[in-house]
Amino acid sequence: METSKALSPITRITKYTLIDEVQQRSFVVMFVICAICVFLLRGCYQGNYMVNGQALDAVTVVRTLSKVTFHIIAVGVMVIAALLSMRIFRRDRNEGMQSCILSKPIARCQYVVGKLIGLWVLSVLFMFSLHSIVFLITSISLKVFMPEYLVASLLCSINLLFVVIAVLLLSLLMPDIVAFLCVLGVGVIGFVGDGIAAASHSQMAQAMVQQSGVSPQSNLTWWKVVYYLWPKLLGVQQLATTLIDSESFQGFGSIYPLINVLLYCLILGVLLFKRFRNEDIV
Repeated sequence: METSKALSPITRITKYTLIDEVQQRSFVVMFVICAICVFLLRGCYQGNYMVNGQALDAVTVVRTLSKVTFHIIAVGVMVIAALLSMRIFRRDRNEGMQSCILSKPIARCQYVVGKLIGLWVLSVLFMFSLHSIVFLITSISLKVFMPEYLVASLLCSINLLFVVIAVLLLSLLMPDIVAFLCVLGVGVIGFVGDGIAAASHSQMAQAMVQQSGVSPQSNLTWWKVVYYLWPKLLGVQQLATTLIDSESFQGFGSIYPLINVLLYCLILGVLLFKRFRNEDIV
């Protein structure tokens, strides 16, 4: 009984957040533009592609292009989730909604959880809808059925949770745009770091190292420590795309990005609740 009483305010705030954000004209415009752009990508599936003088079969082309589209959508929606989250607290404060809600028998943690879940669910639905368009294009027009594509989309929702929590926390500590840019910077640095690491482990890089006669460094450096502790947003996306290719997980290393991002969500979530507890409500 007590649990249902505690969840009721959270449910109402979540519902209000979803309805309020969907009614924003900017949100509707962003979704329509993104949906049109994804739909227009169907023309890329119709071309003939050659690799080493050999034509690729339709299934290979569809899966490869679908993976590229998957990453583009996932990254784009993370940016949109950050934009939606960065002004949510300030807007509620300026409109008096924050003081109105917290003047009722609603705890601050319930308010924060409701806002967080509302933004997260909205972002997940946004991304899932765009991925569903790709799924429908490949299933209906190209006769390539990939249900794992939608499962991979749900797995990437962990990244959206990280973005929402991080932006909400930073928006309490600094100006909104700075909070957005900080989280954007975290994502860009992580993507660049993963790209450099992948390139350094490629066959070409290994061959160049062997030819130069330089022995690879095996000791643990500060760069490696930072690399492994940095939020693995791209790693989660790559883990999700293994589902599209029906690849099996390769030990702990393949699921480490998921554990990494979940731990960040937990730590940042705790910091968010503690920080908002000390906020002045006017």
